[in-house]
Amino acid sequence: MPESHSHKALLCFDFGLKQIGVANGQTLTGIANGLTIIKASDGAPDWAQVSNVIDEWRPNLLLVGLPLNMNGSESELSQRARRFARRLQGRYSIEVQMVDERLTSREAKSVLHEEQHSSGRKGKVSDLTKIDHLAAALILQSWLDSPELGEEP
Repeated sequence: MPESHSHKALLCFDFGLKQIGVANGQTLTGIANGLTIIKASDGAPDWAQVSNVIDEWRPNLLLVGLPLNMNGSESELSQRARRFARRLQGRYSIEVQMVDERLTSREAKSVLHEEQHSSGRKGKVSDLTKIDHLAAALILQSWLDSPELGEEP
């Protein structure tokens, strides 16, 4: 359980330049679920869609995946994800934390591939649009498992 005993509703965003995956979860159950994909244009989200998701789920905390390089250093994409996180905080006045997202997209592809394999479909992962919200769910789940991973934008 996080440092406080209050239960929190959470939304997590897997920031991308073309689309942003969204997942929800809560500290009561400790379970994250992929929700939706928000279209983006060069990293700028459709803020109306962001507002709709926030209005629907009413989170107490927002998480944003931090795309670090494998050696832990930051890239231009890391800085853009941080800027997105600060904009979320400014627009919605909800606390935002960044969470290291290294390898979550690869893990999401693996999960999707396993789902397809177990359902009898063979071949390549055909629906890559599911990847981003699955990655967001994995980022959120990592925070639920270890809330100390969160850091300020």
